[in-house]
Amino acid sequence: MPDKFSVGDIVEMKKQHPCGSKQWEIIRTGADFRIKCVGCAHQVMLARTKFEKSVKKIIKSAVSDEANV
Repeated sequence: MPDKFSVGDIVEMKKQHPCGSKQWEIIRTGADFRIKCVGCAHQVMLARTKFEKSVKKIIKSAVSDEANV
């Protein structure tokens, strides 16, 4: 199964971060994900299963940006 998430993607989570932002940038993928809040730059590490359940939608995909260059 190909990964639908890649480094550089901006995703919208179901729950809002305390700073008020719902958008997160993916920093690292694998068995767990490191994501960075777009609003305040706080970084969080999540297990893959928890991350996949928490994502609402992909706002900006890094893969499609590379194809357009």
